Amino acid sequence: MAKITIIGGGIGGLCTAYALQQRGYNVTLCEGAGTYQSLGAGLGIGANALKALEKIGLKQQVMEHSKVLRKMIIMSDQGKPITETDSLMVSERFGTDNVTIHRADLLLALRNALKPGTIVLNKRCVDFVQEQNGVTLSFEDGETISSDAVVAADGINSIFRRKLVPGSTPRYAGYTCWRAVIPVNDIVIDDLVATETWGPSGRFGIVPLAGGKIYWFACVKAKARDSRIAKYSITDLLSIFNDFHRPIPQIIQATDQESLIHNDILDIKPIQHYAFGRIALLGDAAHATTPNLGQGAGQTMEDAYVLARCLETAGDLVMAFKEYERKRLGRTKKIIKMSNQIGRIAQLENKGLILLRNFVLNKVPPTANMKRFEFLYDVDWD
Repeated sequence: MAKITIIGGGIGGLCTAYALQQRGYNVTLCEGAGTYQSLGAGLGIGANALKALEKIGLKQQVMEHSKVLRKMIIMSDQGKPITETDSLMVSERFGTDNVTIHRADLLLALRNALKPGTIVLNKRCVDFVQEQNGVTLSFEDGETISSDAVVAADGINSIFRRKLVPGSTPRYAGYTCWRAVIPVNDIVIDDLVATETWGPSGRFGIVPLAGGKIYWFACVKAKARDSRIAKYSITDLLSIFNDFHRPIPQIIQATDQESLIHNDILDIKPIQHYAFGRIALLGDAAHATTPNLGQGAGQTMEDAYVLARCLETAGDLVMAFKEYERKRLGRTKKIIKMSNQIGRIAQLENKGLILLRNFVLNKVPPTANMKRFEFLYDVDWD
């Protein structure tokens, strides 16, 4: 069986490694970091991604750490509902749930599923050369190794994409984001409902997690790489969101400065190819998207299953990678575009446009809203 090297030990690399091992491939996963740390915040796993995890064989491990949500509500800064999505409707129609999970818990579950020795830490790939029968990889520690094929799951700043698709640099979405995970304690929330609050000064999300915790995020329009904003404290964030409805100010006040994570929101303009001979781009390396559809991790999980399935059914590695590309290009491009559009609408600052937006969204029937996003869940990768 072919030797496949995966570059990148994030969600995509881990899911792909497991899926390929289940099909008998000799897999090595190279991760640049020297250790795995329990960092990160929360994330959503949509019904489509749970389907992919089920097909890979990882759903049970992930669900043990997940929180099932029943509803997603978008509200005004004064707490008035604008629109909502009923997850029960999704469950009844497509047979699976929308869930949330702490990123660290997800990564731990995925790592534990792999065969011992699969992951090589402190192994940062710095260059590669593709030949007719394989790929030679060069690492920061000076070692070079040869592999029959490479899955590049090395994130939005992928060295593989930069070399194979010149000019495909990350683009700034126009807003920056803070995230944190805190215990619920005496904060009053509905732990079956995720909310987003859209106001003129920014956007605030509250997402219940398992274990009595809350994941929250705050997005504000800003210049890219603004060093002043990067230094914002809890007090600064409270000044932005202090007039938002309860419990938003209380959640910010309950957050320790040390637990705050900040980064600009980026994506990648859709590229035309994910397969390059014996190299396949996967996850954020191929199609990084803004988080507005909650599909970043989910699309990576779909990639893992589709790639493994194509290797199972195609005649050779190169054909399998091209088939994977064919199956994934259109769907991921659509998600990047739609997520980008939602972000622009959500981050409106003009109060007149905000009133118009809220009025229009409030008039959309739930069934029409479901129809618009049906393509996310009604998917058949086989």
